[in-house]
Amino acid sequence: MAGHGCTRRSGAVSGAELRRRHSGRLWVTPGAKPVLGPSTPVLIDGVRTPFGRRGGALSAWKPVGLLRHVIEALLTRTGISPSMVDQIVGGCVTQVGDQGLNVTRNAWLATGHDPSPGCTTIDASCGSGQQAAHLAAALIAAGAAQVTIACGVESMSRAPAGSNVPAGIASLKLDDHPWDDPRGVQFGGAERVADLAQLGRRELDCYGVLSQTRAAVATEQGRFRAEMVPVAGLTVDEGLRPAALDLLSRLPPVLRGGRHTAATSSQVSDGASAMLWTSYRMAQLLRLQPLAWLRAQVLRGSPPAELLTGPLVATAPCLRKAGVRIEDLDIVEINEAFASVPLAWCREYGRSPEEINVDGGAIALGHPLGATGGRLLMHAARQLHRTDGELALVSVCCGGAMGAATVLQRL
Repeated sequence: MAGHGCTRRSGAVSGAELRRRHSGRLWVTPGAKPVLGPSTPVLIDGVRTPFGRRGGALSAWKPVGLLRHVIEALLTRTGISPSMVDQIVGGCVTQVGDQGLNVTRNAWLATGHDPSPGCTTIDASCGSGQQAAHLAAALIAAGAAQVTIACGVESMSRAPAGSNVPAGIASLKLDDHPWDDPRGVQFGGAERVADLAQLGRRELDCYGVLSQTRAAVATEQGRFRAEMVPVAGLTVDEGLRPAALDLLSRLPPVLRGGRHTAATSSQVSDGASAMLWTSYRMAQLLRLQPLAWLRAQVLRGSPPAELLTGPLVATAPCLRKAGVRIEDLDIVEINEAFASVPLAWCREYGRSPEEINVDGGAIALGHPLGATGGRLLMHAARQLHRTDGELALVSVCCGGAMGAATVLQRL
């Protein structure tokens, strides 16, 4: 990682070796040029709140209010009549308290608009917002809808992660649970990913600095402005902070003997996001200019003992479905749940950390679980337009040992 005092570690496991260890991860062959049919799902626009720190500027807002705020902003920006919306699919992980009882439906009803659109709230852990987009797009592709909203919300201040399982994750397991789960759950999974890719503490710290530096530059240059809807006086992501390698190197690890610290882990955050999807035919009829079309989508399980290798598992089949190669990708967004996840993905697929997450990620911007997938998708689509790129990959590791992946193509 040039410019940050960091170099590639010698003796690390190669991408080829990682692919050998995990069957099914193969390079793909390019496919034919796409032809958009009338039912092809296209992304029209997307908005999000700035992401707030735990206990910060957004913590007093109910999740229903945050989600309503972005839905209203999306309708206003696109000019879509609420009565044209067929269905709304929302992602939310901790569905308890004022995030419970179908928060997506409650947010829509709170708008006071036509109550006829159906609303569903799903939980695919950290991939919830992304899978909400997958399902919203699939409804269109199947002919079940013409106009959908994919959205997501998480107030981790008001509904802390895990508060929907008060007795702990162990209470959900049967006595003969067959998997060797990592200690410390997510943090333990992050350490196992670091073990798999032979990542040292310095490499993780370097990546933490890189994420914060990139996000600060992107914010200063206004690269998030088009997707941002101010709320509660907040106009930029609240988690941005100065980062220097010497400071990060002195932070204690979260797990004893571990390598990840608070500065190399995604931030606990509050926020919401929303995207408008239509069929290609409907976009033409309404004279809407789409940002991108959804070329391929995947939600795949990964080895439970590794927990967070979902993007490594989901990328290859998603590329295969899209008919593109890894070298065809112009934009790559791998969610920064922990620094080891995007770095392991780079080792697996032969890309440099300098080539992915070019505007920073969840380490710097925050990770409100249900809203992150939406942020990644809408930002990737806009990056394609800003850089005159063609193809983007977005992938997120998900709790429960899964990975979500999407290929978008610019329109």
